[in-house]
Amino acid sequence: MPLSRSRLISGEDLGAVAPALKRYADDVITHDLWTRPGLSLRDRSIVTVAALIARNQTAEMTQQINAALDNGVEAREVSEIITHLAFYSGWGNAMSAVAVTKDIYAERGIDTAQLAVADRFPLPLDEASEGRRETAVEAGFGAVAPGVVQYTTDVLFRDLWLRWELAPRDRSLVTVSALVASGQVAQIPFHLGRAMDNGLTQEEAGEALTQLAFYAGWPNVFSALPVVREVFELRTD
Repeated sequence: MPLSRSRLISGEDLGAVAPALKRYADDVITHDLWTRPGLSLRDRSIVTVAALIARNQTAEMTQQINAALDNGVEAREVSEIITHLAFYSGWGNAMSAVAVTKDIYAERGIDTAQLAVADRFPLPLDEASEGRRETAVEAGFGAVAPGVVQYTTDVLFRDLWLRWELAPRDRSLVTVSALVASGQVAQIPFHLGRAMDNGLTQEEAGEALTQLAFYAGWPNVFSALPVVREVFELRTD
């Protein structure tokens, strides 16, 4: 079962079990990492929550989702991060996040009226770019798994990615963070390129990796670094 807020791991717990870990948590995580320039507190929260959901790590989720709400991530955006990651990290991971977030929303008095606005039109679709993506995916995989190809077009890129509840730049940041956190480096070039097209800067992308080193582990980040470097080098804009 997910940890309730009353059972969150405290500094006293850390000190009793792993004093050195408490020192790192206090000195490096709290007083250094989260205060670094290059990425806003709001963005650091988005990266961290995405990593926790992608890795299904509920012990930290209550604290970090609350921090995200305190750092300017709106409740509807948290809900949309969970929705988005149901597709990019799996339905089960999203359900774990739903269980944790339900209690947070109840404690904060957040109801469904704050999570959606009726009659809001989807974001515009870049038909040319989407056409190229569809053609490439169909040519490469249409004969292998036509159902995957169909849902990728109809559900992901012509529905999920056009939902207004999360800005395209933030949706891309969530996606890239989840891919790095789960070690899915093959998907990083497309989605990091898309993130930068959506407004994520190279500095912000690099600082997101720094955040992810702590919340997804150094091996996952170092596996991603050569791929990210190549994306940076290939971009001319």
